[in-house]
Order: sequence, then structure tokens, then C-alpha cells
Amino acid sequence: MPNDPDVTWTQVATLDELWEGDFLGVEVDGEEVIVVHLQGGELRCFQGMCPHQEILLADGKVDFEAGTITCSAHEWEFSMDDGRGLNPRDCRLFRYEVKKDGEAILVGVPNDGRLRRLRHKTEQDA
Repeated sequence: MPNDPDVTWTQVATLDELWEGDFLGVEVDGEEVIVVHLQGGELRCFQGMCPHQEILLADGKVDFEAGTITCSAHEWEFSMDDGRGLNPRDCRLFRYEVKKDGEAILVGVPNDGRLRRLRHKTEQDA
């Protein structure tokens, strides 16, 4: 496995378990993440809870053609490119490092001790 003192790498699946055009919700280091395997082989990994009301994004819709992840609760929509909010635009998902090591799919969790689940703040939260 890759050796990086700033990141802890955890195997979440193999390429045989997560095919191109598929996604997986899994827990890594106590946090839910969603791993998407794009057509063409690229991997992306984001926080697995919607920043709106912390609903599992793996229970929502992943549209590979549109490049979006949509929450099942209130249809908040995020770009698979970088996790930015598309609906609404003033939010985003935390993006994890993800890579292949042979057949293994690894997610990198930063060793900085910071929270990796972004929350959307509303006027009610202030």
C-alpha cells in the first residue's frame, strides 16, 4: 500500500467488486463515504452524508451520464467532478483521495484530525 505520513490509506473494495459505472457506500475511519468508479476507470470519493440533513448519499441517485450524485431526501445535487453543489450551489462535499493499488481500491484519510464531513449552514443554524 502507498506510504504517505499525511494520509492513512484504507482498502474499501477491489476492482472486481466495484466495476466502472458503479458506486459504493462504505465506512472509512468512522465516516461514511461514497466511492464512484467512472467509465474510463477514474475513481472519486466524497463524504457519504448529504451536508443538508446527513442522509446517506449511497441511498440516492448516482447519474454517471450527467456526472451527478443526488440525495434521496430533498434532491440536493452534487458534481462527481469535484463535489461542488449544483442544487443548491452554496454547498459542497468533502473530497477524499482515492487510488488503485493493483486490484485494490484505497481511500486516503488525512491525518490532520479534522472533521471530514461538511455541513451546510442555514440561517436557522446561526
